Amino acid sequence: MNWYFDTSVLVAVAVKGHVHYSRATAILEELVTRKHHGFMSAHGLAEVYSVLTRTPFSPPVYPSEAWQIIEQDFLPYMEIVSLSAKEYREAVKDCATRGLAGGPVYDPLHLCCARKAACDRIYTFDVRDFRGLAQAGWADKICAP
Repeated sequence: MNWYFDTSVLVAVAVKGHVHYSRATAILEELVTRKHHGFMSAHGLAEVYSVLTRTPFSPPVYPSEAWQIIEQDFLPYMEIVSLSAKEYREAVKDCATRGLAGGPVYDPLHLCCARKAACDRIYTFDVRDFRGLAQAGWADKICAP
């Protein structure tokens, strides 16, 4: 199976004190042990790094630590999906048509990447938001770990 991981899940895996750490870690372990194919987006890579290095976690996650987490815990198990310039244009145009503004604009980009990778499941802790943005037939694929 192809599984897509949203930033919210990856950040939870990376921070032991995170409220969703156990659930997120369990699903990542299942990905690895059951040999499913994992995916994350190229912009999600930057998003994870940004969240890890700017959120006031205790203890803080420093830039070199954030990269080490990404490099060791995610990249060996996940393929990075990138959108083309045309796909970005279409996704942002769709956001404008829907009246989306600010941070929620990134969620449709995650969904575009999951669709491009033909993912069977999309893991996020923002299930309601993602389902509200999903195209027909995709809402059932979206779940929390």
